[in-house]
Amino acid sequence: MKDVKSEIRNPKSENDPRFTIYSDGGSRGNPGPAACGVVIFNGDKEIKRLNKTIGNTTNNQAEYQALEMGLNWIKLNCYADIALCDEGSKISCKLDSELVVKQLNGEYKIKNVELKPWFAKIRNLVIELGGGVTFSHIRREQNKIADMLVNEALDREQA
Repeated sequence: MKDVKSEIRNPKSENDPRFTIYSDGGSRGNPGPAACGVVIFNGDKEIKRLNKTIGNTTNNQAEYQALEMGLNWIKLNCYADIALCDEGSKISCKLDSELVVKQLNGEYKIKNVELKPWFAKIRNLVIELGGGVTFSHIRREQNKIADMLVNEALDREQA
C-alpha cells in the first residue's frame, strides 16, 4: 500500500469527517475466542484494513478493542493531518454495537465493570486526537467488511 500520509484528502465540506472507521469485534462463545476487525476510510477511499485475535473475551469487550485499534492506527499514522483539521467531525466511528455506541455517547451507563477500562481508553484516545470524534450505530449489513475481518482472524487462529 502507498504511503497513507501522502494521500490524505480534505473532507468535501466542513461537516464531513476526515476519516471514517468501521469497526467490529466478536467472540465465538460469550466469552470465547475473540477478534477485532477495522476498515478505515479517508473520504470515500479505503486506506487500511486491520484485524487480529485478542484471546478469550466477551463480544462487548471485543467491540471496544476494535474501536481502540482503529483510533490508535489513526493516531499513529495520521495524527499530523488530524491536528490540522478545523473544528467539527474529524473521525466518524461506525459500529454495529448499539450498546457500545450509547455508552460512548453518554446515553447508557456502564454497569459492567470490565467495560469501564475500555470506555476510559477510548475517551482518552479521543482527547489525544483533539476531539471531533463521533460514534454512530449502523446495522450489521452496513458493517460487512469489518465483520468479515473478525471472522477471518478467528478462522486463521483456529486453523
